[in-house]
Amino acid sequence: MASNPTYTISDLAREFDLTTRAIRFYEDMGLLQPQREGPGGRNRVYSSRDRTRLKLTLRAKRLGLSLTEAKDIIQMYDSPRDTGPQLRKFLAVLAEHKRQLEEQMADLVANLDEVKVHEKEARALLAKVDKTIKADKV
Repeated sequence: MASNPTYTISDLAREFDLTTRAIRFYEDMGLLQPQREGPGGRNRVYSSRDRTRLKLTLRAKRLGLSLTEAKDIIQMYDSPRDTGPQLRKFLAVLAEHKRQLEEQMADLVANLDEVKVHEKEARALLAKVDKTIKADKV
């Protein structure tokens, strides 16, 4: 009979290059639910399920999703395995996030264009100043 692997908070911190504080934060957010062992339940014991949830949380974070969005999506996978609603929810969240990123990108492009205009104007004015200084020296 195969036993399910368990992990300490240090194991997960090392594997995912996180601080133990970050893992405890994810636990406080309800993303992880370790068992408690030892005197007063001081030792956290994480299951394979917790490890997977942490991995999914970090993936969602890399995509730029909020922890609330990540939690909503991850919790859907704890429900019965009907993937239709899960995938629709995930696609809706991704579409909204994509819309926000595209809006931010448009704002950045507009800002960059404005910087280029000011840069061009400043270079033209500087050229006039330099020309005037040269003319005054003659």
